[in-house]
Amino acid sequence: MLNDDLNVKIGAVADIIVGSRKVVVFTGAGVSTESGIPDFRSPGGIWSKFDPDDFTIKKFLYSPETRKKQWRILVEGGLITNAKPNQAHLGIAELERLGKLDCVITQNIDNLHQKAGNSPEKVIELHGNMRWVRCLSCNERYPLEDIKQRLKRGKEEVPDCKNCHGILKPDVVFFGEALPEDALQNATYHSSNCDLLIAIGSSLVVYPAAYMPLYAKEAGAKLIIINIGETSYDSRADILINGKAGETMERILKKVKEKL
Repeated sequence: MLNDDLNVKIGAVADIIVGSRKVVVFTGAGVSTESGIPDFRSPGGIWSKFDPDDFTIKKFLYSPETRKKQWRILVEGGLITNAKPNQAHLGIAELERLGKLDCVITQNIDNLHQKAGNSPEKVIELHGNMRWVRCLSCNERYPLEDIKQRLKRGKEEVPDCKNCHGILKPDVVFFGEALPEDALQNATYHSSNCDLLIAIGSSLVVYPAAYMPLYAKEAGAKLIIINIGETSYDSRADILINGKAGETMERILKKVKEKL
């Protein structure tokens, strides 16, 4: 019975996608956990290994010791850079190839949507991208791998900008730091102008990112939620699927391609 109910929901989601003109996909940490990237809050997640206080923008700016610790973590760890897209990422990329995807709005910083095949211009990164490092003084950007190679050579523990010797910071949003204004405006616009928003792998509790499904619903769009566990928007979803992101998207895309 439960499997029959899921099959019905999968078919209904596929029908809605096929009938939609502008599909926005909103993704959270639950999409990337299936690629081996732990989320922040669960057992074994980031905060069980590191002190959250070291990831505040204030401490990063004013504590050389904190910056040294952060760069050491980045050099020693390859979890994000070595991760590969899973079926959820590949399914979202397939939506773009089928001409159904307006954009992806993501809370993730792992670049896996681009690795899966989504066009970079269609990926709105609300919390930045771990592939890049930015100078806080002159705004110059460097590939993270270039900075890691500098550090591995052992001549410096905390890198600085080669242009102005300013502080370098991973180009992601730290605690206490505002979201990039252009990304937030772009996400708000697309959410408010879609006819379907699919939220995948997010508990929808981190704001302002979690406003995106609300903007979509207020504009008359349908809302589909795919997540393990409850979200704060479950009661507003047109279709709610409690399941893994990868296998659910794989099944949905199979149905979509049958119907197109």
